[in-house]
Amino acid sequence: MAHFAELDENNIVLRVIVVSDDDAVDGEVFCNNLIGGRWEQTSYNTRGGVHYAPNTQTPDDGEPFRKNYAGIGYTFDEGRDAFIPAKPYPSWTLDENTCYWDPPVPKPPNNSGGYYEWDEPTVNWVYIPYP
Repeated sequence: MAHFAELDENNIVLRVIVVSDDDAVDGEVFCNNLIGGRWEQTSYNTRGGVHYAPNTQTPDDGEPFRKNYAGIGYTFDEGRDAFIPAKPYPSWTLDENTCYWDPPVPKPPNNSGGYYEWDEPTVNWVYIPYP
């Protein structure tokens, strides 16, 4: 099976559909003829510029495709040939290798329960203990 993302006029992903391998040879054309719109192929097994074995968290020797699996609201960047998630905070910067957004301060390790949330006004992580 192959996956294709429909893009709006600003290259924002509207939806992702699955197409049979028989129809995926010219999948963008197939999707356009069947549904209309603009389509780009995406790889279900690519995350952060790394290809993973199907249904695992294990990198394999597969060729990464377009940096990330497309999701609704992602942007397709033609210059980078990559799907990029929405920028979560103004202070975060794009990692060119993964096409994920990085905070200006690394997330601290969590060894005591609870969790960390990003606080944009202080540009730092805030620890939130579990109740």
